Formats: sequence, structure tokens, C-alpha cells
Amino acid sequence: MTFERIQVDPRKMGGVPIIRDLRMPVATIINMVADGRTVEQILSDFPELEAEDLKQALQFAAATLNERQVPLLSA
Repeated sequence: MTFERIQVDPRKMGGVPIIRDLRMPVATIINMVADGRTVEQILSDFPELEAEDLKQALQFAAATLNERQVPLLSA
């Protein structure tokens, strides 16, 4: 999958994945969704974002987890 709206550039935001040139980290969007914010709420608070930005942020996070091992505590 190609992520046209996600950028990773060591000269921008220390190389963390961001949305387009907005300097909005993908992690910030994922955290807002995890906190229960709706797409409408996020777009209202950040009018520079578009619905497709949020969709790609979630897809990017899912793809990243598919590619890496994440250490979890054993139950």
C-alpha cells in the first residue's frame, strides 16, 4: 500500500511520520481516535486536516504494526 499523505523526513519533526506538510504526527491522530474522538471532532478542531488524512493515518498505523514485533506484557 502506498501512503501519499504520510511523510517521513528526518528534517521534519525529527523523522516521525507526519501528515503531509502539516507537521501533524500520525501518532497524534491515532491517540485522538484512541481517546474516543470522532472524525468530525478531529476535523472540526484541525480544519487543515481532511478525512482521508485520518483514514491513511489509521491504515499506516495498522501497516506498521503488521511489520514490527511489539513487546507486550504477558498475562
